[in-house]
Amino acid sequence: MKSNGLSFHHPVAFWLGCAALVAGVLAHIPMFIHASYMDYQMVGMPMDPAMLAGMVVIPVGLLLAAYGLMPRIDQMRQNLQCGHQLHFHIADGAALNREHWKLVLVLVVALTVDVMKPATLGFVMPGVTKEYEISKETAGFLALVALTGTTVGSILWGRLADSFGRRAAILLSALMFIGTAICGAMPSFEWNLVMCFLMGASAGGLLPITFTLMAEMIPATHRGWLLVALGGVGTSAGYLVAAGAASLIEPLFSWRVLWLLGLPTGALIIFLDRYIPESPRFLANAGLKNEARAVLAKFAGVLDSDDGDATHAPEAGMAKDKAGFLQLLRGAYANLTWGLLVCGVAWGLVNFGFLLWLPTNLRSMGMDASAASALLARSAFLALPGIALVIWLYHRWSSIKALVLFIVLTTLSLLAFLLLGLLHLNSAAAMATATVLLLISASGVIAMLIPYAAEIYPVHLRATGSGVIAAGSKMGGILGAACGVLGLFSDLAFSALFIAVPMAVSAIMLVRSGVDTRGRRLEEIQEAVAGRSKVVQAE
Repeated sequence: MKSNGLSFHHPVAFWLGCAALVAGVLAHIPMFIHASYMDYQMVGMPMDPAMLAGMVVIPVGLLLAAYGLMPRIDQMRQNLQCGHQLHFHIADGAALNREHWKLVLVLVVALTVDVMKPATLGFVMPGVTKEYEISKETAGFLALVALTGTTVGSILWGRLADSFGRRAAILLSALMFIGTAICGAMPSFEWNLVMCFLMGASAGGLLPITFTLMAEMIPATHRGWLLVALGGVGTSAGYLVAAGAASLIEPLFSWRVLWLLGLPTGALIIFLDRYIPESPRFLANAGLKNEARAVLAKFAGVLDSDDGDATHAPEAGMAKDKAGFLQLLRGAYANLTWGLLVCGVAWGLVNFGFLLWLPTNLRSMGMDASAASALLARSAFLALPGIALVIWLYHRWSSIKALVLFIVLTTLSLLAFLLLGLLHLNSAAAMATATVLLLISASGVIAMLIPYAAEIYPVHLRATGSGVIAAGSKMGGILGAACGVLGLFSDLAFSALFIAVPMAVSAIMLVRSGVDTRGRRLEEIQEAVAGRSKVVQAE
């Protein structure tokens, strides 16, 4: 569809690949249904010929669909040159229209599906542990493998989106959602680990790309608050859908059905493809300016004009440098990248380490199990309004100041736990206050972290940069799980100090190198980053 920027390279190959993927997943359903008389327990069942054939067809279908999907940009660039320079100030100055809101709704759906995947882990763990007759520690490898998959996927998919386009990467991720749905029909725990890694890779890749596409499509005035709102609404909806599915259909079809939902949810994203445009900035950077103009006309209401105004120049360095991971760690973006990476790792340690072990630590301090669970539930409920505060500060005050503020608040919350641990205080009021503050501040950090990354990097590095920062938060989760196994989170005071230090370091790094993105066009942000880098180097 040209109005969306790029049509499929080979549409017949794409749809044949999709059909093969669906057929491969459906080939696993007869064995699943056959196990209904055993409460859908498939452990130890030999794979029948249809299931084995389906496992062969799925990768073939994925490769075929990917071949039909990926645009041949070099070939198109040779045939479709346009000599006029593109300017994006018209799109940045446009009011939000129906096309923008359709895109927002579609990306909310995509992010909901994306968040639902890892959120489902918590609901399948009890069933996995019981059916495969494994220990909780062994079942924990499922979460560790999934987190590793999301880390790898965030980096690989970001690179893919910068090479072949945001829309192509989103659709490829959805195709993997469909293919890895067979995780719900695997008779052995080892096969579940393999599929869970692949499922995590697809989920990890979709998250940063949705923010990247949103950042490049929404007018500058509304970009910041919509990015943060997308993260908050999509995350909440993802957990809600996962919990609802576990409540409504897991009792009927066992934990396995939660993985099989990858088929309809992935197909939903494919169906919504018609409402997902390619980024005009990506198209212009690739030399496909006619296609970029078509998308701009659809979203801005008018075509851009060549007015020669230097203040409306395209993003700095758009077509001059080759995209690559190392560019994030040197030059103007090095200090920002390291600051955001340290912050992401520290947040992962908080979310997948400190908070995970907090109920155990509360019980070790004398609080009974029911009281500890009730305290965390009340704290999480009280923290919900914090997202609205994050959106308001990011949009009305300052993006970088709001991010640093919530990093500092997270650090202070951890130091409060340090004090409570050193003094051996088990006051419910004090614990509740510290927990609410930590949940509000940590939620605010992750709500702003990836949206901010999606704004600061240039077009040829934007998806890669967003993916790397997202991977940093997942890497923190892996480290948190490893530290938990080693017993580092068994001491409340030590674990709080252990995470507070890198969190505080990231705040200092971002104060020195961060730039405000609020209300600025992406082109202006690149100039601000370059100017800030020179100031930091001079100091």
